[in-house]
Amino acid sequence: MNPRLDEKLLSEPPEVEVIIEVPRGCFLKRGSTGSIDFISPLPCPYNYGSVPDYLGLDGDLLDALVLGPRLPLGTMIQARAWGAVTLTDRGMQDDKLICSDSSLDAQQRQRVLQFFRFYAECKSLLNIWRGRPGRNACEGWCEASQALSRARPRDRAWRQPHVDF
Repeated sequence: MNPRLDEKLLSEPPEVEVIIEVPRGCFLKRGSTGSIDFISPLPCPYNYGSVPDYLGLDGDLLDALVLGPRLPLGTMIQARAWGAVTLTDRGMQDDKLICSDSSLDAQQRQRVLQFFRFYAECKSLLNIWRGRPGRNACEGWCEASQALSRARPRDRAWRQPHVDF
């Protein structure tokens, strides 16, 4: 075997299929079932969606952000996952794959983390208003492979998450 080739294969980011649920600039936060979760006072700065082949630790489809230009609602796209952010929502860990055409530089990565820190604070307030207890926080950055290893393949029996979001 060629050690250089093996090293390159190991360093390639995983490619996943993502369906866009919240286009960049949209105020409506939709869940994996298509229903509106909430109306945000601020537009979403990224294309937000899910990976239909995997379930995250919260029992819902694995979340994914796709950086770049606005993509229409319902767009299916193959994207490279360059990392992930782990969010805790109501005490449940929830990984978010960070996808893009190219690797993220330090500034892009920092902006994504700032967004999720802010998002966790806002979600905490929304959960208090909704009467849904539990800790909310941005736990930080991890490798996409770590998030994918914590996810489980979606089986055909899955229809929707077992908890309300």
